[in-house]
Amino acid sequence: MDSLIVRPIRGVPEVMPGDDVARLISEAIVAAGLELEDRDVVVVTHKIVSKAEGRIVDLDSDDPDAHRYLVDEEAAAIIRRRGSLVIARTRHGFVCANAGVDRSNAGPARAILLPLDPDLSANRIRLRLRQAHGVEVAVVISDTFGRPWRRGLTDVAIGVAGMAPVTDLRGTKDAHGKVLEVSEVAVADEIAAAADLVMGKASQIPAALVRGAVYEIGSEGATSMVRPSNEDMFL
Repeated sequence: MDSLIVRPIRGVPEVMPGDDVARLISEAIVAAGLELEDRDVVVVTHKIVSKAEGRIVDLDSDDPDAHRYLVDEEAAAIIRRRGSLVIARTRHGFVCANAGVDRSNAGPARAILLPLDPDLSANRIRLRLRQAHGVEVAVVISDTFGRPWRRGLTDVAIGVAGMAPVTDLRGTKDAHGKVLEVSEVAVADEIAAAADLVMGKASQIPAALVRGAVYEIGSEGATSMVRPSNEDMFL
């Protein structure tokens, strides 16, 4: 990789239920004077995907426990509780705060849920972008997660299409000739985090174009990145 270019895709309007996210992103790309190229990666925040798919819930503003009830409904399993913080496993297998239920940028007394099938959503966007622009791109749907033992948040991939989300380097050799035994690189997460640098958390830029990322073509989705419970030392 000679260079990595990450560009914000500005001009995507407020997304409403039923909107065609791929079309809105495609129109924003053209309006911004950008062009898609083969092997580009388009990163899309899950919120606009969730909004388009109607994954929006109105909360009872008079019920202080409404958010907690919703988290419990969305969780496949509660891992830990501490005060108002809940660490849960979602139906997709992701372990995250509040089962992915998010009230930021949702509007008053509203919450946004994760897409039902983020990998399928990513593939739909990928196919529509290929149709519109005639190129083969990968699509990553991102969300913001915290991390054990480290402060701060970062974006990770919860939906992937058109690329292998993990590059397996096991069996290859490092610069000193040593065989790598455990190295698996979460490329999709790295791309999601890089895209967030230009999208931000409050700038209302819901998509980014990443060019120059090295990745393998693959059909595995983001759910393939979930570590099986028998390999997880921390659950």
